[in-house]
Amino acid sequence: MSEQQTDQQAKTKFQIQHDRPNCIGCAACAAIAPDFWTMSEDGKSDIVASKKREDGWEELDIEEKNFALNKEAADSCPVNVIHIVDKETGDKVI
Repeated sequence: MSEQQTDQQAKTKFQIQHDRPNCIGCAACAAIAPDFWTMSEDGKSDIVASKKREDGWEELDIEEKNFALNKEAADSCPVNVIHIVDKETGDKVI
């Protein structure tokens, strides 16, 4: 693994996981963190530039500096479909 890849992995310590199929489209995440969340035409939220999984979930690796903002977005979700995982330990932070 190159030094650049190792540096990038160190920067992207967390992963946002979005259970999009169960999103109710309240838009709180997009209001709090518009650089990371957007509202789709179907009324549900999407993670900007995320990886789409076959089961409808979305994932995006984020840097530690973006953790607090995305945790606030996750905390604001009334149906708890936004999760943040510590990539090093695999522990779900929220």
